[in-house]
Amino acid sequence: MMLDLVPKKIFLTRGKGVHQDQLTSFEFALRDAGIPNTNLVLISSIFPPGARVISRTEGLKLIRPGSVQFVIYARQQSNEPHRLMAASVGLAEPADKKKWGYLSEYQSFGETEKEAGDYAEDIAAQMLASSLGIPFDADKNWDQKRQQWKVSGQIYKTRNITQSAVGNSKGRWTTVFAAAVLIL
Repeated sequence: MMLDLVPKKIFLTRGKGVHQDQLTSFEFALRDAGIPNTNLVLISSIFPPGARVISRTEGLKLIRPGSVQFVIYARQQSNEPHRLMAASVGLAEPADKKKWGYLSEYQSFGETEKEAGDYAEDIAAQMLASSLGIPFDADKNWDQKRQQWKVSGQIYKTRNITQSAVGNSKGRWTTVFAAAVLIL
């Protein structure tokens, strides 16, 4: 018997946690993201053909405590006071729903939420564009590349989920977390 492990739905979530212990800070970020009671399995970055993006609220209703959840996630942590950090997941969906899309994970220091989100979205879109054979100039800025992809008509939509924070002023661990959670 073969299992059908191709997810049908996906939702995006994010969170932030602060604690004196690094692992507990991560746990608090998972709580903020709404998924602390699941077993996360990190997978590579394919948006399944035919999958539908649903809201976080709808997605959280579909998972059960203790369940195994396949995720694409990014996380960044620091105990350096006032350090700017971000974690982002980018998503690029193809216009043809029978094809797969791409997700990307990106984490950084010193970038705003918008900068990190745009970059993660750009990575996902570049991977999708290259797999679809869409010509583009990698040296162009995000807006110029986005225009090239729109003209092709092969990329339906790009988006990102990003969490940024400034490190706790008292040197406690700060964790930022962003994820795409896949639902079978």
